[in-house]
Amino acid sequence: MNIAFDSNTKEILDYLENSDEKQRDLLPFGAIVMDPAGAVLDYNQYESNLSSIPRSEAVGKNFFEDIAPCTKNPMIAEKFLKSTAPLDETIRFIFTYRIKPTRVKLRLLTQPEKRRSYLLVSLITRS
Repeated sequence: MNIAFDSNTKEILDYLENSDEKQRDLLPFGAIVMDPAGAVLDYNQYESNLSSIPRSEAVGKNFFEDIAPCTKNPMIAEKFLKSTAPLDETIRFIFTYRIKPTRVKLRLLTQPEKRRSYLLVSLITRS
């Protein structure tokens, strides 16, 4: 299946819910899988390359506290942690922690009835 950052909600959630670590490593964008409290369950290879944070260093840590504290704000972390309804929102953001300022699009995907939330990351390239 060919999944893109902007695939429709059902298609991308089905893929993320049913894929394994190796399949997520093939995605052409970052995919961070978290539990409802923000603990990283998986951190794909694209995201590891972009952030220079190895999967082994990310898994088990709180994404908003330990991996990318620049996302601990109402625009991102609070939406994830306080969402009581399904969420699929794309926002522009600049990562500034541990890397030079990097312009990205973030896609926040949550389904409160599920045990996982997803933060997808697509690099914005200047044209």
